[in-house]
This record gives sequence, structure tokens and C-alpha cells, in this order.
Amino acid sequence: MAMDRRVFLVLLLAGCADTSPQGPLTAITPPSPAPRPQAPAAPAPSPTTPVPAGELAFDTWLADFRVRAQAQGLSPQLLDRELAGVTPDPKVISLDGRQPEFSKPVGDYIKGVISEDRVAVGRRKRDELAFLPQLESRYGVPRDILLAVWAMESAFGQLQGNFDVVRSMVSLAADGRRRAWAEGELIAALRIIDSGEVSRAQLKGSWAGAMGQTQFIPTSYRSMAVDFDGDGRRDIWGSNADALASAANLLVKGGWKPGVGWAKEVILPAGFDYSLAEGPREVPSWWEARGVRRADGLPWTAADAAAPAGLILPAGAAGPAFLALPNHYAIRKYNNSTSYALGIGLLADRFGGGEPPITAWPVETPLSLSDRMAAQIALARLGFNPGPADGVVGAGTRKALREWQQSRQLPADGYMSSDMVARLKAQAGLQ
Repeated sequence: MAMDRRVFLVLLLAGCADTSPQGPLTAITPPSPAPRPQAPAAPAPSPTTPVPAGELAFDTWLADFRVRAQAQGLSPQLLDRELAGVTPDPKVISLDGRQPEFSKPVGDYIKGVISEDRVAVGRRKRDELAFLPQLESRYGVPRDILLAVWAMESAFGQLQGNFDVVRSMVSLAADGRRRAWAEGELIAALRIIDSGEVSRAQLKGSWAGAMGQTQFIPTSYRSMAVDFDGDGRRDIWGSNADALASAANLLVKGGWKPGVGWAKEVILPAGFDYSLAEGPREVPSWWEARGVRRADGLPWTAADAAAPAGLILPAGAAGPAFLALPNHYAIRKYNNSTSYALGIGLLADRFGGGEPPITAWPVETPLSLSDRMAAQIALARLGFNPGPADGVVGAGTRKALREWQQSRQLPADGYMSSDMVARLKAQAGLQ
């Protein structure tokens, strides 16, 4: 799994928006792609034989791509060898366009992330891996954060994906929805192969091109993968040390601050202005002056007390509240999702012996795609711009929802619950 994941885009759903949770982001090993044909390309059809529109479009894209790739320095021989007989993978295209029918509530997502089995494995790994102290010393990223990334992205290296990354990138580029991004990743993958560092057969990953134990897309591999074990190869597939050091390097380049926390759970006072969520980033004393206090009652460390923090309400006013410190946002350079970053941080806390949030996650009903889209349509109809009615409850939709909630004198937490959907639909006449 960036995480385009961008400058630091990586991981499972490269290019993903900051959305409401839609299930664990742990890598899943999908079926292997069909093998690339080795026979010579079939002869061109005769003028009397119609060419299927999809094949014509793909052939046109491929010919145009070869021109662009050669302009960027890739040799005709490399392109001939690696793209001969390549075809789009329909499974990749299907997965790229799939919008989940139901959006998993954040509390359910977190419970799925932090299972007792996963916590036990992580605690065992933190003691077993002899290279972790040296890695922490070099990069300043705590081992528990790196173990949490490892757990989330590939189940500690067990589920890395078995898609041919070149074919996946060809499929996404030819499909066109994210063409510029996919072509950039395809060129990066071809450069990796051309360098001799990794063979085509080894270049396996998720359907979206995320590779190895910590799920790097090709551009991130080229710029941020690390040979930590000193064997001369940046092996994020087979080397635990290389994979975790590469993740640490990416986090550091994404803004990780050594010695600073990632977030702290807080308790909000009665009558609190919830519209401050996802708003200002101020030092903890600024929030304390507004009645916000740490849930555990402990004092802030000197480093945390000097760090700007933003309020996040992942489950709205009814759920746990957090002051997100700079390293929360560094984690989001790996995967730009509030829920993902929370999962990493809370799982890391548990590896280190911490407890779950003090405030319980609310019990919620998953929102259907049609309900999420209806809420966006209702907000637009009522004069609050949520962006496109695509069912993705991102920053724009949350902002519009907060504005509508303020207009109705409701707690302006920006959280799209089933109750908010019902209220919006009723006011907009969508019932």
C-alpha cells in the first residue's frame, strides 16, 4: 500500500482520496494475471474484418505511448521486449472502477485493523528483528510505526500481490481514467527492469502497481527504496530490513518529525465548536484554552507541546476525538486517508503496550453508495457545494456538510451518518 502515492504516493490505492473508510487497506493477494503471450503478434486483420473498438483503442494508445516513452529515453529494444504481446488485464480495469456499495464505519474499520492476533504478531516482531534499533537510530521513525505499516500493507510481508506490475500499469494507462499517472508508473517500472536491479518476473504487486512488503509504486521504489541490509539490492519483496527501512525513508521525506507523537485522544468540553475539526493547526495549549484536554490526563511532552496539532473527529461528535500531531500528516503521505493514518497510529500504540481509545466508537449502520450520492445531491440542491456526486465522502463533502449543519444549528462535525443522510434528503425533498 501512498500511498502521486504523487510525490510520495504509494501503496495500495495509489492516488486515493481522503475518504470515509471503506474497509481495511491491507494488501490482498489477487489471482495471478494471465501469462504474457510469447508467440509473435497476430497478423493485421484484412480490410473486410472489423477490428473490435477496444482493440483499436488499445493499439492506438500503445503506439502513442511508445513514442512518448522513447522521448523520455527508453530504448526501442526495451519497449519491444517488455511490451510485445501485452494485453490489458480486465480484472485490473474492473478493480480500478469499482466503488464499494457500502462504506464501512470508521469504528468497524479500526476494529478490523487492530485484531488481537495482529497485535500479538507485531509485539513478537518488535522483539525478534535485530535490525530495528539501528533502523530507528538512522531514520528517527519508531519501530512500532514501521511494524504497523508492515502489518497494514502486507500482513507482515505475507500478502504482497501477484499481479504483473507492467501489465497492470499498461491496463490503467490504456483505460484512461488515470492515464498520466499510470504512464509515469509504467515508465518507472520499465526503467527498473532496464537497470537490471529487478527482473520483470520479480516485479509483482497489487492490481494498482504497489509492490513488496511495504507496497511501493514504481516511482516511489526508484526514489525512496533503501538497501538497508547491505547486499547491494533494494529488495522490498524478500528483505524485511530493506522493506521497513524504505518505509522509514518515505515517512521521513514525507515530513516525519523525530521525537514527536502522531496524535493524542482528547475530550471536548460541552458546547464545543465542532466546526474547528479539520481546521486550524495550533499548539496543544491553544486547544487547552478552549477546554480541550487529553483523555488520559497525562501532560504533553516538550516536543508535542511545541507542535501544531489539528482536531480530527473520525466518527463525528459521538466518537473519539484526536489532536493530530505533525506525524499523523506524515503517515498520510503514505496513504492519504484519515482512517488509514489512525489505523497505523493506534495499531502502533498497541504494539508498544498502549490501550484502545477511552471513548468508544459508536455503533453505526454502513452507508450505501446511493445514500452517499443522495446526500451530496441534497447538499448541492440546498446551496452547499460538496463537489461531484460520486459517493466519495472526502474533504469537500465534509466541508459542505459542516456548513449545512451550522445553518441548521446542529453540531458541525462534518460527519456523514445515516441520520445526517436522512435529514439532508428530507430537507432537499429527495424522500
